[in-house]
Amino acid sequence: MALSIHKDSKQMDSSKYVRYTPEQVEALERVYSECPKPSSMRRQQLIRECPILSNIEPKQIKVWFQNRRCREKQRKEASRLQTVNRKLTAMNKLLMEENDRLQKQVSHLVYENGFMRQQLQNAPVATTDTSCESVVTSGQHQQQQNPTPQHPQRDANNPASLLAIAEETLAEFLSKATGTAVDWVQMLGMKPGPDSIGIIAVSHNCSGVAARACGLVSLEPTKVAEILKDRPSWFRDCRCLDVLTTVPAGNGGTLELIYMQTYAPTTLAAPRDFWTLRYTTGLEDGSLVVCERSLTPSTGGPTGPSSPNFVRGEMLPSGYLIRPCEGGGSIIHIVDHVDLDAWSVPEVLRPLYESSKIIAQKITIAALRHIRQIAQEASGEVQYGGGRQPAVLRSFSQRLCRGFNDAINGFADDGWSLLSSDGVEDVTIMINSSPGKLFGNHVNSSTMFSTLGGGVLCAKASMLLQNVPPALLVRFLREHRSEWADCGVDAYSAASLKASPYSILGARPGGFPSSQVILPLAHTVEHEEFLEVIRLEGQGFSQEDAVLSRDMFLLQLCSGVDENAAGACAQLVFAPIDESFGDDAPLLPSGFRVIPLDPKTDGPAATRTLDLASTLEVGPGGARSSGETASNNYNLRSVLTIAFQFTFENHFRENVAAMARQYVRSVVGSVQRVAMAIAPSRLGSHIGPKPPPGSPEALTLARWICRSYRFHTGVELLQVDSQAGDTVLKLLWHHTDAIMCCSLKTNASPVFTFANQAGLDMLETTLVVLQDIMLDKILNDAGRKMLCSEFSKIMQQGFAYLPAGICVSSMGRPVSYEQAIAWMVLNEEDSHHCLAFMFMNWSFV
Repeated sequence: MALSIHKDSKQMDSSKYVRYTPEQVEALERVYSECPKPSSMRRQQLIRECPILSNIEPKQIKVWFQNRRCREKQRKEASRLQTVNRKLTAMNKLLMEENDRLQKQVSHLVYENGFMRQQLQNAPVATTDTSCESVVTSGQHQQQQNPTPQHPQRDANNPASLLAIAEETLAEFLSKATGTAVDWVQMLGMKPGPDSIGIIAVSHNCSGVAARACGLVSLEPTKVAEILKDRPSWFRDCRCLDVLTTVPAGNGGTLELIYMQTYAPTTLAAPRDFWTLRYTTGLEDGSLVVCERSLTPSTGGPTGPSSPNFVRGEMLPSGYLIRPCEGGGSIIHIVDHVDLDAWSVPEVLRPLYESSKIIAQKITIAALRHIRQIAQEASGEVQYGGGRQPAVLRSFSQRLCRGFNDAINGFADDGWSLLSSDGVEDVTIMINSSPGKLFGNHVNSSTMFSTLGGGVLCAKASMLLQNVPPALLVRFLREHRSEWADCGVDAYSAASLKASPYSILGARPGGFPSSQVILPLAHTVEHEEFLEVIRLEGQGFSQEDAVLSRDMFLLQLCSGVDENAAGACAQLVFAPIDESFGDDAPLLPSGFRVIPLDPKTDGPAATRTLDLASTLEVGPGGARSSGETASNNYNLRSVLTIAFQFTFENHFRENVAAMARQYVRSVVGSVQRVAMAIAPSRLGSHIGPKPPPGSPEALTLARWICRSYRFHTGVELLQVDSQAGDTVLKLLWHHTDAIMCCSLKTNASPVFTFANQAGLDMLETTLVVLQDIMLDKILNDAGRKMLCSEFSKIMQQGFAYLPAGICVSSMGRPVSYEQAIAWMVLNEEDSHHCLAFMFMNWSFV
């Protein structure tokens, strides 16, 4: 079709519509693909270089690019809206199906309720034997939800027998995934929506423990099935999965005999293994199913391998139902149903093996999150810095977890053996003289292991914690490494990466404290796990240590820090790395794992702050009674597992073992002190952390602060009608301005001793570590000069006003304030007790 260009004889009217020939459009599109927004000079150059554009004015060229960018933006927005619409349509379908399933479940429960009422009405009241029989009958009826089917004797070597087992497994799995074979209870906080992880539910009153998930992903069913079947890539507790036999089924499906080993989560229990039959097949509606169950004497089938020191677990019919969505993507139903033989572990640890919420977090939700992560990476929605591919970053996370699990379990077939103890069994020491079994090809590219002979030593311990939310503890350990870590041990670990890895031996107490800088590397879509590089600054102990870099680096993985995630394991794992670590760098992980032991509490974990506010009541609208606090938090129990790994040379082995044993005991003591500080008080006292010896109680200090302020300035700091009770402390704690006190010592730098909630927020710290912060560290040069010039005035008249300025939080963030006032706090004898500051109208810059 011929196109013409309308042009005035003298000058083109820019308001007229310009029509371009196909050749002109092609030339403009080439430039647009290289530069969507060319400058005026580039447009002039384009006209000169393309003769076919010579009859078009530069202004019209500019208008064309503007329109082209607008069309591109509209196209992207339309595509985005179509994607959202498809998600909403699929989610609506999923919710309608879930609603139908719930209605069936309600009908079933109504029928059961009527049946039980009829039984109770017909049962003789006076006959004791009949009541006992009624109880037994009732119990049997309740267990009909998960009957154990009795299978006929089958030929273990006959593929037809395996197919019969597989078809029964498929039917039972589908009845759990879309039917009412299990009473499912939705987990709190899991709300459906186009951007949510999905609908998550856990089992109620069934044999074993089970979890179920439904969700949407933008991957095709075959790809989803491929990812889910590769269980070691997303199930962090999977040590190995071996497909021993593959048999094609007559209907186009596949039968697989699988042996799987899983890690124990703590040093106090044995690991589990499973012998299962996995069946992959398609349904008539185009859905893809992967279902699996254990092969036992009751189900029939061949006998699987066994391994010493493993406890055989049973996988009840479980699997994945993957249905294609219109317009692309899949709807996924996941069911995980296992019996972990809880009676084989100590009673205190049985909740780890009896909790459906823990199964949901560790397996079901982990699978769904992994698929969503892969889908978003494939679509380009996730962007990572540092120049590393997402698969490499995931590999780092997997290797950190796997190395930590290997250290906790210490399998003999990996080369681990027990080292004789010092008579106290609190810390277990194991050695591995065959690091090649642990690291494989990674060990060859490293100077970590000496040619003189040596290996890896692991010191580990487990302990029970009372009344400490796991997420809160791990978050504290991550943010305040100096509270528990020894910089001498960090230096020893970092030295293993040097050319002479054993030039430093053992922990050197009293070394210079190191400060840490957290450098984000990657995080999962929902931020439940993040990978980061930790730079430890300020190392160096003496002149002979000059070979060490002043900066040391750790690769760190932190997960489970959401306090509202029921049943979630909180974990902090780290390994020393070189400053320019490669993708195949060997990792020797150490760290902490905290697992909740009270899964039966359905309410979300209580949010606790590391300050006085954790025990202060906040008035009638938000007050928490001590009974409520105790019921929600005091019964919270968890198990903490600690493991630290070190390299050693054979002739230094005993020295390294003694150092490691001493260090782990020191870390355990530090963690216990931290746990006591951040745990809610058993008696519900109004004072959070116990004050240091010689210091007044918080209530007394609050009165001194207010009385001294009124004495010096003639103005009331707080508008309080009565001094009775803890009113003064509450008002001071919740004052909107940042109020803090620091020590007055002539031979030492002033350190902070108290801060209200606003003060802690401004300093970005907690009362537990407040005393580590010095006054001169938060003031900039102008602030220090101003305070020095006004200090004599403060000493003479008791107070001084300071102008607006900038200070720095403990995390290095600048904070501005409009005005500050400093005054002397006087005790009961009118002697100087401390120096108080109030920063007014502060905010982060």
